[in-house]
Amino acid sequence: MASVTTRLSIAVATAIVLWFLMFSPWTAHFFNFWWAMTASAVILTSIAFIFGGNPLQVGSYVQKPNVRTIASELSLGVVVAVVLWGIFWTGDKLSQALFDFARPQVDLIYTMKDGESACLIATLLLCIIGPAEELFWRGYIQRTLAIRHSPLYAFILTTLIYTIVHLPSGNFMLIMAAMTCGFLWGGLYYLMPRHLPAIVISHALWDAAAFVWFPF
Repeated sequence: MASVTTRLSIAVATAIVLWFLMFSPWTAHFFNFWWAMTASAVILTSIAFIFGGNPLQVGSYVQKPNVRTIASELSLGVVVAVVLWGIFWTGDKLSQALFDFARPQVDLIYTMKDGESACLIATLLLCIIGPAEELFWRGYIQRTLAIRHSPLYAFILTTLIYTIVHLPSGNFMLIMAAMTCGFLWGGLYYLMPRHLPAIVISHALWDAAAFVWFPF
């Protein structure tokens, strides 16, 4: 079995390659973005479980589902998603007032929806892409780094890597959005790792809201 460091390196390298293929102007046109993103999500989630085991395990603690905990995690996830959407709505208005390039770059992000069913996109974001990203980035990468080093180090490094993988897009607004999301979700995991289910829910709901239901 490869060492923990080797497994982490393979996982991060895989994410970098996949995001480059999806977002780079040299390669993006070869793929249907939403199916490529879905495939990437499945690949990364598989890596997370194979290399890291149960992403819901924090130390010796494993979240055991019951009606009370499910309701609690769902409620917290909804609240986080709503707050995050509000932060981005505010940021969108401020960025438009400050930067001439802000709105065109945001509109460019939304062109990724062109030609696809809004219902299909929302379903993929809710059921596969959103949850998979959290299980990989927070449930595997940040959790493993926290065990190996420290929770603060893991939070900072995971947020940095999550931002870096979006650099091939060359879209400043997308990169800043990734950094903000990585910081907020990573920060929540740093503060309350036992509530990863709520963070997963918030990511899935925010994705669907920001891209489909209530775009900026």
